[in-house]
Amino acid sequence: MTEDSQRNFRSVYYEKVGFRGVEEKKSLEILLKDDRLDIEKLCTFSQRFPLPSMYRALVWKVLLGILPPHHESHAQVMMYRKEQYSDVLHALEVVRFISDATPQIEVYLYMHRLESGKLPRSPSFPLPKAFEQYLNLEDSRLLSHLKTCCAVSTLPYELWFKKCFAGCLPESSLQRIWDKVVSGSCKILVFVAVEILLTFKIKVMALNSAEKITKFLENIPQDSSDAIVSKAIDLWHKHCGTPVHSA
Repeated sequence: MTEDSQRNFRSVYYEKVGFRGVEEKKSLEILLKDDRLDIEKLCTFSQRFPLPSMYRALVWKVLLGILPPHHESHAQVMMYRKEQYSDVLHALEVVRFISDATPQIEVYLYMHRLESGKLPRSPSFPLPKAFEQYLNLEDSRLLSHLKTCCAVSTLPYELWFKKCFAGCLPESSLQRIWDKVVSGSCKILVFVAVEILLTFKIKVMALNSAEKITKFLENIPQDSSDAIVSKAIDLWHKHCGTPVHSA
C-alpha cells in the first residue's frame, strides 16, 4: 500500500470512528513546525480543510501578512503591529470617522480602509453579479421571483460581501467562511449568499415585496447556520473545484 493510500485509509477510518480531522491536524502541525512557514501550502490547507481553532489565529495572521513567515520574528513584529493598531485607531478618532458609539465591526472596517488607502469608501464589489449567476444555475425560479419583486438590487450585499456575514451568522460559522477568505478565496461569500437563499426558499417565495425579503435576509434564523456553511462549501467545490493539497 502506497503512502497516499495509507493516509486515505487512515482518514476514512478516523472519520468513521468519530475522529474526523485527526490527519488534517497532524498535517497542519507539520507545516507549522517549519522554520519558514510555506504560505502557499497554508493557503491550500485552509481552502481544503477547516482550521483547528487552536491554530486559526496564527494561520490567519501569517496569511494576512500580519506576521512574517519566519518564526523568530513573530514576537517583535507583533509588538510593532500593536503600536500600528493604536496609531490607526487614534487617527480615525482624530478625523472623527469613529467614536465610542461606533460598532466594533465598523471600526475594523474603517481601519482596513485607512490602511489600504480607500477611505472614505471602498470600491464596489463585483460579487452581486456572480451571486445572480450561481443562483440562476442552482434555482432559476427563485431568482425570477426576486426579480419580479424588484428585490435583486436591494438584497443585503453590504452585510454579505463587505462585512463578510459578520452580524448575520454566528462566530462559529463565520470562522469556517473566513478560513477560505483569509486564504484568498473571497468567492466563498457568493456561495454562502446563494445557499442562504436556497435554504430559506419557501419563506422567500412566500414574501411578495423587496422590503420584506431584505428584512428577512438581514435577520435569518441562526439555528441553520452550520448547515448553510457546509452546503455553501460544497457548492463552492462543485462550481470552482477542490484546491489541490501541496505535499
